[in-house]
Amino acid sequence: MSVEITNESGRDVPLEILQDLVRFVLTQLRVHREAEVALIAVDETAMAELHQQWMGEPGPTDVLSFPMDELRPPKPGDDAPTGILGDIVLCPSVAERQATTAGHSVMAELQLLTVHGLLHLLGFDHAEPDEEREMFGLQNRLLEQFRGEGSALASGGATS
Repeated sequence: MSVEITNESGRDVPLEILQDLVRFVLTQLRVHREAEVALIAVDETAMAELHQQWMGEPGPTDVLSFPMDELRPPKPGDDAPTGILGDIVLCPSVAERQATTAGHSVMAELQLLTVHGLLHLLGFDHAEPDEEREMFGLQNRLLEQFRGEGSALASGGATS
């Protein structure tokens, strides 16, 4: 899987760990091994501009997803389609504030936002209660599985 990472946030962001997380999730969901996704960390100014331009909402947000080929995880027995998933844009400074409020590490928040953004690229949504249950349940299971691998990277060994 091609997972391109870019840090334009001006902060120290462990994008390699998040890159491993993206690969893990795509493998778990049986997405084609040639699928492409970009993970980009930006500052609050850039995120606020994207949030206004694409969502019509002011101020920075934590994560935005920009799907390209509308790939979906294959159903059992089906072949996985290949293509470009799209871009996940994270704002580490917003994630840091949210982590403090939630009482967990910045790494845990960045992992949560990465999986959340990736699931949006794969067509999951949370606009309706049943969609929210499905998406958030899957999100939590994937994070638990990734963190359960026991490596320092998966558990976010370094906290910010």
